[in-house]
Amino acid sequence: MAGEKILVVDDEAVVRKLASHHLVKNGFQVITAEDGYKTFDLIRTHRPDLIILDILMPNLDGIEVCRELRKDSDVPIIFLTSKNDSSDIVLGLGVGGDDYIIKPFNPNEMIARVKANLRRHLMQNSNCKLSEKSQMLHFPGLDIDLNNRTVKVDGSPVTLTNKEFELLVLLAQNPNRIFKYDHLLELVWQFNDNADNRTLMVHINRLRKKIEQHPSQPRYIITVRGIGYKLHNSKEK
Repeated sequence: MAGEKILVVDDEAVVRKLASHHLVKNGFQVITAEDGYKTFDLIRTHRPDLIILDILMPNLDGIEVCRELRKDSDVPIIFLTSKNDSSDIVLGLGVGGDDYIIKPFNPNEMIARVKANLRRHLMQNSNCKLSEKSQMLHFPGLDIDLNNRTVKVDGSPVTLTNKEFELLVLLAQNPNRIFKYDHLLELVWQFNDNADNRTLMVHINRLRKKIEQHPSQPRYIITVRGIGYKLHNSKEK
């Protein structure tokens, strides 16, 4: 993905600044708010991929914000709490929070939790789409059968390795969405130390040779230079 959008909501400027700095450093886009009321406007206008939300805030606290959001949104929410109070944590998770971080927080832990929750949310959404729809993914000239793990290009079957198939399905389940190199490695190779950007590039090249009519001018798997890859769906705008 090309920089998922994170909304950081905290009434302390120093916390917003620290979180924003490390999120941007790790390739995320960041929006901030200092109170709960502004959160709703920012969600409507910016549609964040994940929210880091302080529990204790004046006027409208994080618990109430989360409770209201959960009426019509499943965006991942990570609570920030200034004390290791199990009652706050239980309450936050009970109203729909996905995770929590204790302040003062370790920036590396924050980034790890953000990535883990984004990854979990993406896979849950993909599974949900598949359960609600058929087990077939259709694109102009490209058909993917998820049950039988088969792929046809212009009606003719092509043979893919397991990793090639998993990579293609991940891209196809999220058409026109840009995946960063490291995110694809996390999702498909699951932190295998032997997998790196070259591994990914080799698999992309093999996929193109099997599904593209002109691999050097791909129709489906598009390179977003310096960022990653996406599967182009001409039917979507």
